[in-house]
Amino acid sequence: MRSDRGILTDLIDGAIAGAVATWVMGKVTTFLYARENPSARQREESARKGQTAFGAAAERLAHLAGTTLSDEQRQTYGKRIHWALGTGAGALYGVLRDRLPDRALARGLTFGTLFWLVVDEGANPALGLTPGPMAFPWQSHARGFVGHLTYGTVADATLDLLARA
Repeated sequence: MRSDRGILTDLIDGAIAGAVATWVMGKVTTFLYARENPSARQREESARKGQTAFGAAAERLAHLAGTTLSDEQRQTYGKRIHWALGTGAGALYGVLRDRLPDRALARGLTFGTLFWLVVDEGANPALGLTPGPMAFPWQSHARGFVGHLTYGTVADATLDLLARA
């Protein structure tokens, strides 16, 4: 199925959908994290040494630029990287969504699953931003998976709403 809309429109709508989905995903994963077993949370914190993958990415970029970041800067730039990734992935999804075979609701779920596998389970450890998947308890993986399913579903629903507007 081909989109009747232009790529630029799909890109912009996708970026909006990605931002909305990133915000909702953050709410869902924060809710789940707060209710996790304390020993699972402790194992996760220990594995990532108290730093998020996005904070590690900010630190790595600062190092490449020949500078160091304060804890506050690392957190600020890490959040910016997180939002850029979420918005950028949404833009990509906006462009691809109607140009690939239609799978109805599964489109968002499929995209969310692929996003989780590629970024959380693949790229983060491959780039050294987090330790490998075995370092984390199953609850961390489940929370990330549910968060990315939420992301994909919300991005898909937001794109539907924007297409109707």
